[in-house]
Amino acid sequence: MGQVIDLAERREAAERKTRRREPVRAQLFFDLACPFTYLATERVERAFSHVTWTATSSETLQRRCLADDPEGAERVREAAERRAAALRLPLVWPDTFPRPVTAAMRASAYAAEQGRGRDFVLAAGRLAFCGGFDLDDPEILAEAAAAAGIPLEDCFHAAGDQRRDGAAEAIGRKLLAAGADRLPVLRVGRSLFWGEQRVGVAAASVRQSTPALARRGF
Repeated sequence: MGQVIDLAERREAAERKTRRREPVRAQLFFDLACPFTYLATERVERAFSHVTWTATSSETLQRRCLADDPEGAERVREAAERRAAALRLPLVWPDTFPRPVTAAMRASAYAAEQGRGRDFVLAAGRLAFCGGFDLDDPEILAEAAAAAGIPLEDCFHAAGDQRRDGAAEAIGRKLLAAGADRLPVLRVGRSLFWGEQRVGVAAASVRQSTPALARRGF
């Protein structure tokens, strides 16, 4: 009987070890103009073995443009500054905030297609919200492209391709239909987590409870 128990324990231990080695995959829906995307991306990148980076229109998802809503923009500033202070992250506002960064978003979608989404999004977030730079400025866009290892000509071509806007808007509509109402949005398995704090909690807990997390619905 003791031998049977030992074999069962060994099998269970082997299964646990195998589960730990399985890559943990996620999908992050982002908008480079969103300060909460910046506040969440590095935690997401550290937590998952593989992240699919998906450019998404925040305006479509929230059904409003912050550039046309000064009071709403100020509330976003205040909330982001509180979260940045709590997370001990720098936060410098670009002069253009809350204007959309359309060219940079198109370029980020191209970077993701080339498997360079992570590097582009992280670099762009730091340039915008640590440096206070306008991501649609060609010189700043070139810096993000260089950090991601993307040819400058290809980056600028993508940045000028208006056809890419429709894809980001369509993704925003799908997330809205699924119940999300803000970015960033994190997909793990069949579950969606939206808002910087929920995304951060999901990313922080993934190492301890990946199987349960993938089953949790919202």
